[in-house]
Amino acid sequence: MTFEGGEGAGKSTQIRLLAESLRMGGHAVVTTREPGGSSGAEALRHVLLSGAAEPFGVRMEALLFAAARADHLDCVIRPALQRGEIVLCDRFVDSSRVYQGVTGNLEPVLMAALERVSIGATMPDLTLMLDLPADVGLQRARRRAGGVAAVAVPDRFEKEKLDVHEKRRQGFLDIAAREPERCRVVDASHDVERIARDIFSEVMLVIARQAGAVRDGDQAARR
Repeated sequence: MTFEGGEGAGKSTQIRLLAESLRMGGHAVVTTREPGGSSGAEALRHVLLSGAAEPFGVRMEALLFAAARADHLDCVIRPALQRGEIVLCDRFVDSSRVYQGVTGNLEPVLMAALERVSIGATMPDLTLMLDLPADVGLQRARRRAGGVAAVAVPDRFEKEKLDVHEKRRQGFLDIAAREPERCRVVDASHDVERIARDIFSEVMLVIARQAGAVRDGDQAARR
């Protein structure tokens, strides 16, 4: 399961709260993030978020994100799924679609090729799009980074103009509209506890549906 959205939407907080709730219910949970999650991907995270790759252009950034994602999948996500654990990931392929595809203006054919190479058929069972006006999210992100908005230092992507962030917000909403079976939009303007309840409800529906599919499959196998 993946969490997507603009800067400051509260993804990390909600992943932590969901993981706590799921573990209390007896589920084995792995929490992770992108870029990062594995040792190789964490090294690339610093390069990407520090802006060190920015002079080489958006294509190079997209390649680095894809390389980090492939390592992350091989080292962390797929092994956890094979063990039957629930994986909660802060950002995944939809962020590349939006940040490098929509606002980076990379060609769809290139983005599709990078997806094939980096993730293959490993797509999330559920993607939660935390939706928030861009100006509100940026204020939150800057407070989080520096404690005081006036002195916070934005990362490579936070520093971009407000209209770029709004375009990204719409990009995430467009993905959710195109893929309603996978994506759920969550209003991230509510208080933390209400957002957590909304997310938990969506996740439990997916878990129940998957459990039902397994039971049906077992019964069919015994016939």
